[in-house]
Amino acid sequence: MDTVSGTIDQALSHASFLLLKAPATALEQASEILKSSANHPEALLLRVRALRALGEIEQAVAAAVELVSIGSTKAAAFRELALLSVLRGDYRQASDYLESAVAERMTDTGSWSLYADVRVRLGDADGATAARRTALSVAGRDEECLAAAYALSQDRLPDAEQILRLRLRDFPTEVTTIRMMAELATRIDRFPEAEKLLRRALDITPEFRGARELLARNLQRSHRPVEALAEVETMLAQEPLDPSLQMLQASLLVRIGDQEAAREVYEDLLSRHPHQSKSWMSLGHVLKTLGKQQEGIAAYRRAIEEEPTLGEVWWSLANLKTFRFTPDDISTMERALPASQNDDERLHLHFALGKACEDAKDYGAAFDHWQKGNALRRQSLPYDAEEFHQEVGASQRFFTPTILSQTRGCPATDPIFILGMPRSGSTLVEQILSSHSQIEGTMELPDMMEIAGRLTTRAKNEGVQYPDIIGSLTDAQLEALGAEYIEGTRVHRKLGRPFFIDKMPNNWAHIGLIRTILPNARIIDTRRHPIGCCLSMWKQHFARGQAFSYDLVDLARYYSDYVSLTGHFDGALPGLVHRIFYERMVSDSEAEVRKLLGFLDLPFEPACLSFWENDRAVRTASSEQVRQPIFSDAVDHWRHFEPWLGDLVTELKPVLATYPTA
Repeated sequence: MDTVSGTIDQALSHASFLLLKAPATALEQASEILKSSANHPEALLLRVRALRALGEIEQAVAAAVELVSIGSTKAAAFRELALLSVLRGDYRQASDYLESAVAERMTDTGSWSLYADVRVRLGDADGATAARRTALSVAGRDEECLAAAYALSQDRLPDAEQILRLRLRDFPTEVTTIRMMAELATRIDRFPEAEKLLRRALDITPEFRGARELLARNLQRSHRPVEALAEVETMLAQEPLDPSLQMLQASLLVRIGDQEAAREVYEDLLSRHPHQSKSWMSLGHVLKTLGKQQEGIAAYRRAIEEEPTLGEVWWSLANLKTFRFTPDDISTMERALPASQNDDERLHLHFALGKACEDAKDYGAAFDHWQKGNALRRQSLPYDAEEFHQEVGASQRFFTPTILSQTRGCPATDPIFILGMPRSGSTLVEQILSSHSQIEGTMELPDMMEIAGRLTTRAKNEGVQYPDIIGSLTDAQLEALGAEYIEGTRVHRKLGRPFFIDKMPNNWAHIGLIRTILPNARIIDTRRHPIGCCLSMWKQHFARGQAFSYDLVDLARYYSDYVSLTGHFDGALPGLVHRIFYERMVSDSEAEVRKLLGFLDLPFEPACLSFWENDRAVRTASSEQVRQPIFSDAVDHWRHFEPWLGDLVTELKPVLATYPTA
């Protein structure tokens, strides 16, 4: 007998893992163990379970009856007899056995879950509800549930999955197990499967908060904030002062653009829990977005009082762009660096100190801090510049003039896409346009990238490449994708204006998709000097994404791919994209704004030239800069760092040679 490492316990563990796929082999191994240890209780239990899995009901019953006489396995034996009675259709007998099982071991979640199912069969709805509640309350002490939870906590996902699948085979309505299976699915990015499991758990036990909270967080990750918020509000109706639920509620309100409501939630939360540093920081983010800079700074300062080493809040202050650190601030950050507990705190502090040194005109020290911060961030973000370059090439090959000249898809005329590189002046252009009476500014919306991501996954599953998969879609499917985008972004539109802006910069990689599913959308590309733009990104720690931006060579290659692909669309369908050069917008704003509005077929409005008076919420890094008139200081600021930019300049030479032409 192969006992793995030669011990009975290891042999039992190995045999147990065979129960799902090879119960006959599990039975053989149990029999072998019993030859050397005739009354081993776990081996006897394994034999019963294997016989049940093989459909040998009578033999399994006889073996389970024998097992009842062994005290240590009495509860498990009664549970097995109940499962066998269910297979026979004898629910009354199953109920009796389960009552004996839980009398022996009150923490047997499986028996309580099965008892609830049996009581339903017997017409006892109240008894079933009580049993499910008991199952929930004792789950934290159930040995098998704990084993699965421990495997999840250790990231031993195959072990956890084996335990959970075997348990769900026997107890398909055990909601704690269903929730753990959903957590496992979430860990490996199988979000539709996780959602299905969680909704099943909530159908069985609607009051199961653990399932509802995980569902809300998964909906949040899947960019479905309205649905997530509905789940959170259901929980808050029962627990209105729960701080973790309030924090989740506030983050979702931010996500749908309701900054004022988010502010109210954070302020209510902090009135009761005033020492939560991250809640003060989140309140600072909201106040900054609302244009209340001094109040935002005060909230950030309070967060620092609570937790001086919290690197993210120091970076949040730096990220105001117009904020200046005091000498005491700099000293505090320098002391916090060696005291930091992890790389995340350290990288935020390095980015903040870089900004502080830049403001003090100590450019070498600033560059050194940014270099250290970027190196730490780059370690945690996988990015393959060559792979992305190949994807850009695939788009250039697929989106031919013939394909781009077709007008299929959804006929909606309301989206205006502002795209290009981050830190290229796109927030400025958005603020100018959203000052027009017919245009509403929203935020960097993820919807188009979500659609592109789904198509990419489908392409891989079908053994083709994105965007080639688009060629297999029917007119109806293309129109449905465009309509999905319009419907998904509707939640961000509050003003009832005929046009709205999607300012996700990375959408430049999906210009062809936009044209294909929304042929009447307008596309604006904002462009800034290659070195100035790349350096500005490298100085910026982004909240998420932009994995290419933490290495100067990666950045240069990404910028070059951007120029190449947008140039391809210029040639394949002239006029599809309107380009704005940041330097021209700064030097002759009115002329550039008039051209831009002409491209959009909209009349000129003077408010577009006094855009800083617009008090709309702005979430990006440029939020404070666009609340001021246009200034030219940033145009050549990168020249202070020329001594350290050799690799970037070398990699950018081809695009530098042609800038500012496209």
